[in-house]
Order: sequence, then C-alpha cells, then structure tokens
Amino acid sequence: MRTLRVVQWATGAVGGYALRGVVERPEFELAGVLVYDPDKIGMDAGPLVGLPETGVVCTDDVDAILALDADCVLHMPLPATFFGGDHDHDVDMICKLLASGKNVITTTGFVYPMAYGAGVVDRIEKACREGGTTLHGTGINPGFVSDVLPLTLTGLSSRLDHIYVRETSDYRGHPSHHIVTDLIGFARTAKDYVTAVRPFRAFQRALFTESVQLVSAALGVELDEIEEMDEFELATEDFEIASGTVRQGTVAASRWVFSGLVRGRPFMTVECVYKADADKVLRWAEPGFSIHIEGRPTIVVNLNEVNHGLAGAAAHAVNTIRAVVLADPGIRTVLDLPMVTGRGTARLA
Repeated sequence: MRTLRVVQWATGAVGGYALRGVVERPEFELAGVLVYDPDKIGMDAGPLVGLPETGVVCTDDVDAILALDADCVLHMPLPATFFGGDHDHDVDMICKLLASGKNVITTTGFVYPMAYGAGVVDRIEKACREGGTTLHGTGINPGFVSDVLPLTLTGLSSRLDHIYVRETSDYRGHPSHHIVTDLIGFARTAKDYVTAVRPFRAFQRALFTESVQLVSAALGVELDEIEEMDEFELATEDFEIASGTVRQGTVAASRWVFSGLVRGRPFMTVECVYKADADKVLRWAEPGFSIHIEGRPTIVVNLNEVNHGLAGAAAHAVNTIRAVVLADPGIRTVLDLPMVTGRGTARLA
C-alpha cells in the first residue's frame, strides 16, 4: 500500500488527536497543517502534540493548503454555526478542498448531507466531480454511536418498532471555557442561556437530523418530520470544573431529544445529555452511551464508559482515510464504505 499524504485542518480538541495519529502511523505522510490559533503559526506540527519534529510547519494560509498535493484532508474545525455563522460557510470550504483534488473527511457533520436538501448535495457532488474526490462525514456521535452501532444491531431484527440512542457526557474535565460556557451554555444564568445557546441549538439540530435521517433511510423508512426539544437543569451549589466555576442557580446540564416521526409516532430517537459535572447533577442518565432496539428481539447495549471520546472520534476519522481515498468520487456515507476497523493500530508485546 502506498503512503497517503494527509493534511490536518485544525488542531483543537479532536484535531490534535488526529494529528498525532497521522504522524505516528507509517502508512501516512503529513502534508500540511492548518491552524487558527496565532500562537501555533510557524510551529512544527510534531511538538504541537508532544512528538518529535516532523518538518511540517503549521500555517493559517488557506490558499497554501489548497495548493498542496495531498490525498486527504482531515477537516476538524469548530463548525461555523458554533459562532452564530452560516452553515453555508462550512459547505463552501469543503467544496473548495474537494475541487482542489483532495478527499475530505470532516467532523463538522455531513454524515448524511442529503438532510440539507438537493442544493447542498448538488454543490458537493459538483466539487467532487471537479476534483475526482470523495466527502465523508464522521465522528463518535453522530458518526458511530447513533449511526453505525444501531444499524449494525438491526441486523438481528425481524421486526423494528423503535430505535433509541442516548449519549450522556460529563464536561468536568473539558478545559475550554469557549466550548463549555460560550457554546454549550454551562455557568450561564437561565435568561442568558436561552439567548446564548441559539447557535449551539442550530448545530445540534443539524447534526442529529442528519443522523436520524441516515438511519431511517438505510432501513427504508420515510420520516414525516423530525421533532426536537431541549431543556436545562440549574446547579444547586457552587462547584469547580476544569473550565471554571459553575455558580448555584446557573445552568449545569442540558438535555436534547430528536425524534424522527412516522404518522405521529417516533421511529428513531436520539437523546443527548450534557452535564457540567455528573456528580453534581443527578437528574437524567449517568455518563455513557445506550442503544435500545425495540422490536423482535429487543436489544439493549450499554457502553458505560468511553474515556477519551474525542480521541475516539479522531481515531475513527484517521482509520477511515484509506477507504475514503479508494472510494469512487462523490458523497460517501457509512452506508457506502467498508467496515472501519483499527487495522494498523495494534501494539503487540
């Protein structure tokens, strides 16, 4: 197998793990690194993630990245909607990368771009034709837990009544005030939360609408609509988390539910619970993932602990690189690619 040249686009919480994975694996060659933090510009990519120098210097020059000769871009910035921006910005940049001749694996959504309508699909497919390239969206959830796992489990079903997926995440160790407070809304007053969380609400809806539609389409089910709701819980005491202080009476947890309905009844439901500190917020489920396939037979799978979930999201993207490079040009979802495994990551004594 030839060595594949990979560009790492952004080196934040997920991108840093992905960059490390690319540098450490001999089947990949790091071709370039795009960063947003001014302090990282000009740094060698290796020391950025605790590894020896690679000879590849980080840049914020988008045109320089577009001009690179590379097989794949691991596209991992915070989505534009996180900043109250237009989702179209992400589509535009992804299309530029695809048209430049680089396959793209993104964690900004796009696990099922068809959810955004024919206009977005046509733009992406046109860019793929121009560059002879492929787009694939992935992540740990969506991308794996609410997509790959439930679909795999339905292979045991002779009747499907309802698919339910729940994620509960604990943010006590997350160091980013920007993510934890500015975006998710923890430590805000209830009044501020309702206003400030709008960009995050738009992002959540976009992400999990894709996931619900992907699974339903794969199972031959046409949804009538996708219903959503969200609520929050206030802290009963002051407590410290890695990103700062959560004061009594401010938001300490949120719950989001997205249900794909058929004739008024849910066919697939995704529930996401986020807690500033799971020990301080007892309402709702404990951290972990749970999948319920209701029907014949009824199947329940609980993943009580997935430590380093962000590392898992990055690894899934890195492990998908070769399959995406070998795929036919166009949008390719998990339904179109071979099973993604950890081939090449085994460390044998």
